[in-house]
Amino acid sequence: MKKEVNVLPVSAAEGARPVLEKNAPHVVHLEETLLGALLTERDVLADIIDTLTPACFYREAHALIYEAILHLFNKNEGIDPRMVVNQLRKNGTLAKVGGAAYISMLASSVASAVHIEDHAAVIRDYSMRRDMIRLSHQMNHEARDLTIETNVLLDRLEQKFFDISETGLQQTPEAIKTLLADAFKELEAKKEKGTAVTGVPSGFTELDRILLGWQKAEFVVLAARPGMGKTALMLSLLRNAAMDYKTPVAFFSLEMNANILMQRMIAAETAIEGYKIKKGAFEDYECEQLYHKAMPIGEAPIYIDDSAGLSLFELRAKCRRLKVQKDIRIVFVDYLQLMVNNSLRAQGNREQEIAAISRGLKCIAKELGITMIVASQLSRAVETRGGDKRPQLSDIRESGAIEQDADVVLFPYRPAYYGITQDEEGNDTRDLAEIIIAKHRNGPTGRVFLRFISSITKFTDAPPAEDVVIESKINTLP
Repeated sequence: MKKEVNVLPVSAAEGARPVLEKNAPHVVHLEETLLGALLTERDVLADIIDTLTPACFYREAHALIYEAILHLFNKNEGIDPRMVVNQLRKNGTLAKVGGAAYISMLASSVASAVHIEDHAAVIRDYSMRRDMIRLSHQMNHEARDLTIETNVLLDRLEQKFFDISETGLQQTPEAIKTLLADAFKELEAKKEKGTAVTGVPSGFTELDRILLGWQKAEFVVLAARPGMGKTALMLSLLRNAAMDYKTPVAFFSLEMNANILMQRMIAAETAIEGYKIKKGAFEDYECEQLYHKAMPIGEAPIYIDDSAGLSLFELRAKCRRLKVQKDIRIVFVDYLQLMVNNSLRAQGNREQEIAAISRGLKCIAKELGITMIVASQLSRAVETRGGDKRPQLSDIRESGAIEQDADVVLFPYRPAYYGITQDEEGNDTRDLAEIIIAKHRNGPTGRVFLRFISSITKFTDAPPAEDVVIESKINTLP
């Protein structure tokens, strides 16, 4: 099937080409060679069509010629000097490019299309450099405008640099034969490993039995009402991954500062009640216990950032840095609704802002090959519902996009939170925590049961293991 290309209109091509100093990086001779090859060998366009846009050319005339070639390609018409001249005439730009004589000169000056992909890569590289020069000039001007808020300016700068970097990322489609070979290698590795858990273990036996551990490139949403234990569960998951399985993890806390998080982690690790940790009121034997049991936390590959008002662009930059420097495999964000997207916030549409953040988090997970575990708030609809008030997917607050983007949705649910201290069979539920797996894109949904120790805000496995309830068959559809 022929590939459609979004071609910039002439006005857009011109608008994207602000005046640059004459010594800006450029390779006009390669632009001429490439265009000459395209005019004489139509089939080679497919080799570079994903690499170049009209705005990549230094000379405006070359951008207009390339635009005309793309237009002919999309119309499935022949590409030769006469057809290109005719298209330029229709566009009203033939005179701007130097007339038919210049087109003829380009076509006659090239013997073959050898190395056209290398030429296109160099042209794109120089274009990116010019974009960086333009951006630096623009930001130099905007940084002097004190009417623009600093955080808005930083977001704008990071987004534009990200856009420039994205133009340089080329991913070639892989043949199914290659993908099949890779799949077999992965299956063999799993077989040799001899375990049912294929990702990073959560540390909770029955949760791993359904999810098979935390998988690469997955976006996991952990949603609950305030006070249900979202942060405590995330810290338990973080602790298990980093301390038991030596997996580098990052925790971005937009709600609590790092000191409070550390107090919670110390309480959970030492089994010393949280209020004692907060007050510093320890017995002598607890001081020794505190030292010996808490010290290993400092050796774990855990990285905590408690920046308030974190934007998606800041998070992406920090995750990239941590991936390169520390090879993090899991990122925790607490919580999604406290993140900001300043470019959309100005429009006043909170739902669109949350949707953009949700999509961005999913993209970060996929781009870096990490698991992104993000806490999210549920709406008050849960509180007004009768019965046991178990949450459902429609309760996720502010945006249905979160439900759509997530690969896994987990609802921590504690009956005691709603005053339900016994189940239907008369069993005590005061320390019972239920993890409802409401969505699992690549596997079954269901429920698992954990124990919640409120005095130290810690989740642990709750025997017996057979209490796991698997409610649906594997569903691989999005």
